[in-house]
Amino acid sequence: MAAPYKPNRDDAPGVPTRRAALRLLDAVLRRGQALEGALHNATQGLDHPSDRALAHAIAAQVLRRLADLDALIDSATRLPLPDDAKARTALRIALAQAILLETPPHAAISTVLPLVDGGPRKLVHGVFGTLMRQGATLPETPALPPIVAARWTAAWGAEMVAAAGRAIADQPPLDLSLKSDAVEHPDGVSLMPRHVRLPAGTGVRAAEGFGEGGWWVQDLAASLPARLLGDGAGRVLDLCAAPGGKTMQLAAAGWQVTALDVSESRLARLSDNLTRTGLSADVVVADALSWTPPEPFDAILIDAPCSATGIFRRHPDVLHRASPRVIAEARDIQAALLARAGDWVRPGGTIIYAVCSLEPEEGEAQVAALLDARKDFAVSPVTGGDLPGGIAPTAEGFVRTLPGMLADAGGLDGFFIARMTRNA
Repeated sequence: MAAPYKPNRDDAPGVPTRRAALRLLDAVLRRGQALEGALHNATQGLDHPSDRALAHAIAAQVLRRLADLDALIDSATRLPLPDDAKARTALRIALAQAILLETPPHAAISTVLPLVDGGPRKLVHGVFGTLMRQGATLPETPALPPIVAARWTAAWGAEMVAAAGRAIADQPPLDLSLKSDAVEHPDGVSLMPRHVRLPAGTGVRAAEGFGEGGWWVQDLAASLPARLLGDGAGRVLDLCAAPGGKTMQLAAAGWQVTALDVSESRLARLSDNLTRTGLSADVVVADALSWTPPEPFDAILIDAPCSATGIFRRHPDVLHRASPRVIAEARDIQAALLARAGDWVRPGGTIIYAVCSLEPEEGEAQVAALLDARKDFAVSPVTGGDLPGGIAPTAEGFVRTLPGMLADAGGLDGFFIARMTRNA
């Protein structure tokens, strides 16, 4: 783990925040850490929450527009700067501020030059000044990282990649799942029963009904797996349950829920949410790859660990961290979970398999492998009535949400969901 950030006492105002943004970008791009996970260490020592928020905002904007920012930088240098050069990162930070965050150019450059002390300050100043004099702008539709664009073009086509670029440009709206349609909740747009969509940037804890526990934050796509199990009809296992949105959905629908996860700290957050909402579940801290249930379940929901490329709108760092190695490691864990969980559901019971990934090898390919290996399982096709308007099941009866779907209503995360029944 990186050492906590300690501001330089000689830094001028504003510089410590940019140093924190630099550390955040280094954590994501060089060490493969999640942006949110790196935030605490990178911003230690900043005095005000607004400074931490600004460091996060700068880093997030750089990650959203990294390919376009690099193209600008390369257009103004005689030789390309190395990808991990501090001068390149300092320029990314300065340009993101000036172009995307509307920081005055003199403030944008003066607060990043100290980041390259002992390095090519004249180069950074010169490149930034050249681009500002040229009136540099960024494309209306962001470019995805080239490796991601190539992968998704091969899997889904160029239209999906263009839609993903449009989706990453802005913060997505805030979705709420309701405990019931009768609970107190903020006014918004409802795209399904027990769902409300609010504008991006809506404050959560101050919103109507939060303290009363009538709802929780959950992207519309993330709410679909639990919805496909319907109202409670027995015992259900929520595998890899934290942070708990699906557990609360299942409990609210009347299921007797066992919520299992390997992370004790994440399950503590789940327990807090259960307390706030007045819902109940049997919470189990265990590794699903070694745990064995005392008896079979009527249903199992597997929201499997994955590359998380489907949540890139909210977490642009995933596109820079989800390397082929990361995807392959997730694929192996998913296959192992499916193999074990297949024996934990009773004959006639249901398994929901879901991943917030846009990689076919983590979704469609996993289910195809299970169905090939386990002749006692069959697809229980999803119908259009199970889904929000504008989303249709695939020809196989699966759910695959992609960038561009429901775009006029604010879009939704990328998910793959399959519903399967174990033959009696």
